[in-house]
Amino acid sequence: MHIDKKLLHKLFLLVAGSLVFAWLLLDTSRATQVFTTVWGLFSPFVVGAGIAFVFNGPMRAIERQLDGIRKPGIRRGLAILLSIAALVLVIMFVVELLVPQIRLTAASLSERIPAFIEKTAAQLMVLMEEYPSAKEWIQDFLDLESLDWNQILKNVLAFLGDKASTMMGGAVNVIGSVTNGIVNTVIGIAFAMYCLARKEILARQGRRLLYSLIPEKAADEIVRILRLTNATFSNFISGQCLEACILGCLFAVAMAIFGMPYIPLVSVIIAVTALIPVVGAFVGCIVGAFFILVDSPLQAVTFVVMFLVLQQLENNLIYPRVVGTSIGLPGMWVLVAVSVGGELMGVGGMLIMIPLTSVLYTLAREFTDKRLAQRNIPADKVQDHPPEIKSQFKKNKERRERIKLQKMKEKFQEMQEKKKNEHK
Repeated sequence: MHIDKKLLHKLFLLVAGSLVFAWLLLDTSRATQVFTTVWGLFSPFVVGAGIAFVFNGPMRAIERQLDGIRKPGIRRGLAILLSIAALVLVIMFVVELLVPQIRLTAASLSERIPAFIEKTAAQLMVLMEEYPSAKEWIQDFLDLESLDWNQILKNVLAFLGDKASTMMGGAVNVIGSVTNGIVNTVIGIAFAMYCLARKEILARQGRRLLYSLIPEKAADEIVRILRLTNATFSNFISGQCLEACILGCLFAVAMAIFGMPYIPLVSVIIAVTALIPVVGAFVGCIVGAFFILVDSPLQAVTFVVMFLVLQQLENNLIYPRVVGTSIGLPGMWVLVAVSVGGELMGVGGMLIMIPLTSVLYTLAREFTDKRLAQRNIPADKVQDHPPEIKSQFKKNKERRERIKLQKMKEKFQEMQEKKKNEHK
């Protein structure tokens, strides 16, 4: 009896996959624990791969400018060092711009906040004098005389006594988490430098392993999709940085036109937070509105209105065109990707979902074009204004109408012939 080894292999994979899926459904807590353990082991290397991917773009551009250096190893190492130096310079520029402004802003706020609170309290007193019912309601709501302060103090002390050990344990856990995070960061950076230095070798090893495990045609398709994904994510990162700079400049110009304070601070904060797609600039809006509120409440309201207008302009015109064009994704799908990614995975989901949607959009377009060609669908049916396509029901209805009209015409002719015969 002949046994098909390929069929047995497929059955084994099917049974193994079914057992793993059933285990995931039946023992969710254990599966989550295993996943957490595995992620803890490999997270430094995943982070390192992400760092290497982000650095690969500027490193490649710098390396092209160093063609005069003949030795590849020296050229690659110098490109990595220059990429790191460029990032450090950008961070130093932002810090140098923000720290003095934050210091001046903090000093100004420390002088203005007491006067602002005093002015606000005076206005509240005036309102309470004008509206006695509101004053009585506040007094009833804040009935301080009926409070048992001794009992409140005992409850607070008891709470602190009960939670002291928990807080100490939490502090120890926080220290351990911070230490572990520092170690993982160092490992991730070292792994990223290794990946950047030997990226061609790693890519070649990956292709060798891929072609040794699966059929050549499937491996070709996987390599093509991976290259498309790499190009899409690289274009997305560059487009996101360009969009953040555009938004920061827009806010700086608009705030200068309206004569608002803290222009460098607010515009840089908005530009930095705008790296988070679509919603990141709202953090800058809150910070800027708070700073301007202390200086001038009316200008704070103007700033919020200006922010809403510029944000709508950025979300619906600038962002879809700048980022969407750079990754080949229409603006409508950029907004869909941001909404879905943010709902599923928060900020990280927004950053990942846009280029991922672009890859899926490209693959779906290629699949659709291939299927249309295989089915020999006429080109005029998939144009912007296709010809009218009549259903079979409509065709049968038109046929019945023609038959009915023909019968009526024949009956009318018979009646005419009959009348003629009667006159004769």
